Amino acid sequence: MLSFTGSLKVFLCLEAVDMRSGFERLHAAVCDRLKEDVRGGALFVFTNRRRTRIKVLYFDGTGLWMLTKRLERGTFFWPRAAEPGQQKLNLTPEAFALLTDGVDMHRATLRPWYER
Repeated sequence: MLSFTGSLKVFLCLEAVDMRSGFERLHAAVCDRLKEDVRGGALFVFTNRRRTRIKVLYFDGTGLWMLTKRLERGTFFWPRAAEPGQQKLNLTPEAFALLTDGVDMHRATLRPWYER
């Protein structure tokens, strides 16, 4: 389990991306789609169309990290855009932890695939 501080910014890309994307393409997505600076110390979270994988891009001051999680079964809860054209959603670190731990944030219940 990962833990993050309360001051950490987390930006979720609401549109799916190609999970074959590496550092360069995700960096470009942060700049072009999300209109953020990747060097700002935030987590940038991306998912595939089926919502079975996520990739996180993070700059720690010396270089980029890319973290990946693939579910063996089930899907991640993924919010939808509240407004047409919305590209990103700002999450709290706690909401990000809930997302990666299998909590459906609309119902506040564990996703069916989740088990510890």
